[in-house]
Amino acid sequence: MRWFVACLLILVSTAATADTFRFTAIPDEDQSRLEERFDKVARYLEDQLGVAVEYVPVKSYSAAVSAFRNDQVQLAWFGGLTGVQARRLVPGSRAIAQGKEDAEFRTYFIANHDSDIDTQGDDLPKNVQGKSFTFGAKTSTSGRLMPEYYIREQFGAPPKSLFSRVGFSGDHTRTIALVESGTYDIGAVNFKVWDAAVADGRVDTDKVDVIWKTPTYPDYQWTVRGDVDARYGDGFTDKVRQALLDMHDPELLESFPRQGFIPADNDDYQPIEDVGEKLGLLR
Repeated sequence: MRWFVACLLILVSTAATADTFRFTAIPDEDQSRLEERFDKVARYLEDQLGVAVEYVPVKSYSAAVSAFRNDQVQLAWFGGLTGVQARRLVPGSRAIAQGKEDAEFRTYFIANHDSDIDTQGDDLPKNVQGKSFTFGAKTSTSGRLMPEYYIREQFGAPPKSLFSRVGFSGDHTRTIALVESGTYDIGAVNFKVWDAAVADGRVDTDKVDVIWKTPTYPDYQWTVRGDVDARYGDGFTDKVRQALLDMHDPELLESFPRQGFIPADNDDYQPIEDVGEKLGLLR
């Protein structure tokens, strides 16, 4: 009898786990901050969707894509490029929502004051050449893809031939810290992360500041796997989208940070896919 009860409990536990709806987010900031914030988002989605929801932290951008591909998560807060990568790997997947700011996103080029870079203007200052430079993560849209695109567009050459040293910090928070400390002269950073860090007093603008702002481009989005309706019930994708569009709590929106969410679809990210192909970052 005890054996039967134990087996029954295992089956019930396994079924409950299988029904859990999981999501992740690219680790574009300090991981501890992300976990604290996205756990609150998980509780909100659980209330809205009527199923158990769990936030699954990952250590890298590529790990977020792998988790989505392997069905370890069914929903992800991706950057523009990682979203394109994930949807290519999981046919039928859809971009369903983006932040209000994501249709016109920007990268800020920041510089340490001791590097003597010109102040911001219409173009990236010419005397960035010969300085040290750090991107964010290698597959970050705002931390690598688009800044590299604009560097190549302006100077007609790849970054490694323009700068004395090129690095990859791994995330935007780290980029800011490396440039502020003088480890690198210049860095490319997500404008939302920069603005939030300045507002919170986490940046010493006597040591580092913005020298150039890129033109706008589409970036972050929520992408859902194409098989969630079969798994969680007809219309589940629409329920997820509506829950995201109805997220108005400022504390929850600060997790991203965004003013709110608007509908999105795969076609919105064709410009990112085109640039990714051009730079050889999509295979």
